[in-house]
Amino acid sequence: MSSFLISALRATVEMLGLCLLGQGILYLIAGRKRRNNRIYQLFDLITSPPRQLVAKLMPGAPSPLAVGVFTFMLLLLLWVGLAFARKFV
Repeated sequence: MSSFLISALRATVEMLGLCLLGQGILYLIAGRKRRNNRIYQLFDLITSPPRQLVAKLMPGAPSPLAVGVFTFMLLLLLWVGLAFARKFV
């Protein structure tokens, strides 16, 4: 049962990380027109809770780029940690 929960959590973290990566790629491709892009809006909706959490944890007033990069790194570390946890449980 705990292996299933770890796998489900890992899949959720993976989905969030891929959406954040896709949002970053669209940021580079679409430029200023990204706010009108429906896919970018979907990725923004999906990734806003973890980005808001990381923004609250960061000191001062971080830039949106710093929040996005730090969120991605945190999700990547969590994803790798859950892979190790699943292997040893």
